Amino acid sequence: MTDDSKGGTADATAGGRCDIATVMRRASGQLADLLRCEPGSVSAVKGTGEGWSADVEVVELEKVPDTMSVMATYHVELDAEGRLVAYERVRRYARGQIDRR
Repeated sequence: MTDDSKGGTADATAGGRCDIATVMRRASGQLADLLRCEPGSVSAVKGTGEGWSADVEVVELEKVPDTMSVMATYHVELDAEGRLVAYERVRRYARGQIDRR
């Protein structure tokens, strides 16, 4: 078996559920393919009863200098095997912006 990071099964556990590192790769790779945007990072991953949820940061609009690039956070849902089943943009921001909490 091979893993193409887009739904392959090489990294699935015996029960068919992917490990967290595989989910992170698949979430960013599949979302980048759909949006045609460069993935930045996966900022959160959580197991759910049916699979996984993750927050993926992507570069939506590249600018010069880098700090002016437009980034977005997408919340994605994946099934137990790491296939993307839903996504939603939840935030847009300038790359250099820092959250204040």
